[in-house]
Amino acid sequence: MLARVLTAPELQRDDVFRLHSDFHGHFFEIVRFLRQPFFHQQQQVQAPESVSSGQKAWSVQIARRRSAHMLKYPDVKVISLGIGDTTEPIPEVITSAMAMRADSLTTFEGYTGYGAEQGDTKLRAAIASTYYKDLIIEETDIFVSDGAKCDISRLQLLFGSEVKMAVQDPSYPAYVDSSVIMGQTGLFQKDIEKYANIEYMRCVPENDFFPDLSTISQADVIYFCSPNNPTGYAATRDQLTQLVQSAKDNGSIIVYDSAYAMYISDDSPRSIFEIPGAKEVAIEISSFSKYAGFTGVRLGWTVIPKELLFSDGFPVAKDFNRIVCTCFNGASNIAQAGGLACLSPVGSKAMQDTINFYKENTKIIVDTFSSLGFNVYGGKNAPYVWVQFPGRSSWDVFAEILEKAHVVTTPGSGFGPGGESFIRVSAFGHRENILEAAKRIKQLYR
Repeated sequence: MLARVLTAPELQRDDVFRLHSDFHGHFFEIVRFLRQPFFHQQQQVQAPESVSSGQKAWSVQIARRRSAHMLKYPDVKVISLGIGDTTEPIPEVITSAMAMRADSLTTFEGYTGYGAEQGDTKLRAAIASTYYKDLIIEETDIFVSDGAKCDISRLQLLFGSEVKMAVQDPSYPAYVDSSVIMGQTGLFQKDIEKYANIEYMRCVPENDFFPDLSTISQADVIYFCSPNNPTGYAATRDQLTQLVQSAKDNGSIIVYDSAYAMYISDDSPRSIFEIPGAKEVAIEISSFSKYAGFTGVRLGWTVIPKELLFSDGFPVAKDFNRIVCTCFNGASNIAQAGGLACLSPVGSKAMQDTINFYKENTKIIVDTFSSLGFNVYGGKNAPYVWVQFPGRSSWDVFAEILEKAHVVTTPGSGFGPGGESFIRVSAFGHRENILEAAKRIKQLYR
């Protein structure tokens, strides 16, 4: 199993008082020192090569190219099916709960300041009973946060800089980018478009978007997203059973991203904890962003079971709790009120209605590209469609669709080398925009 990083004792309250006393006694000496002029030569801090080199910010490139296109064609409506941002309004049952909570802060009876860093007890219990009802996940295993993306970075603090990570290829870029920032990845190898210390688990049509785990070298941390962003593929129960067994055999920890689980239409597992033994090797992160339109509200959660231990037997959850209490003041109490409303019977139905709307958009996109003879993947269990253009650069395809159809997509190579020759098309959009984009794409490739 993974070795523990946070081995230094946690600072206790008595230590804080003692530090405060010591600081107060030397306060004037410190001020006197700070007032002295500095004659030393200014240090130039350079970014580590692993951070400054490698994959460019492709999302910035997309935004730049879109802006340039809009300047070039000021009278044309550009439709964005690129970034995975929701477009439909948050259901009123949810916004009403947030408005009431915000209004209550104006009263003595309703005002609250800092909440528990781990999240509101009622919300943690509601998440446990709604999404993990039969999986024996307790509310104390759940940490409420300001979103899954933020928790990805907090988990990196838990793992430290010496670990080796494995990631699906292609996959959500935050897994790799946060590892780069932590110094885990080694140098970027431009000739193969990979970082030296990352194990890229190729997930392509030829292997049904699931890697041959027997060929993967031992990794400390495995990032796995199902349904996957960008391919839209949801792993089967048998595949996840293989993943859990591989983690057990190699002493790895799985970070399982289930942010799109509610889009699953078949019998694919919605949680890694549906797999026997997963509690001993897995962490699960999820979010309200793509269920309730909370991309701007910011609310998510992480599940770390009590059974998950470091190699020395210390509970992983205890160290993550220390990180959360150090780096985070808890999710907004207004956002958490919205989260509770999401999980009410009326709120759950409203969320599902929104999800169904996006799934209808997905079907339109799938039907469009399929009718044109393209190899189309995803769309069944996720709001993303993965379209293949064999032998072509994904950036060239992106540029062609933007220039000739005035539609923004996402080049697959931005998700890793395994995404080359693909584009991702997002179903997050108003219905009229989805229909218009479909019409333009048909005209382009018919």
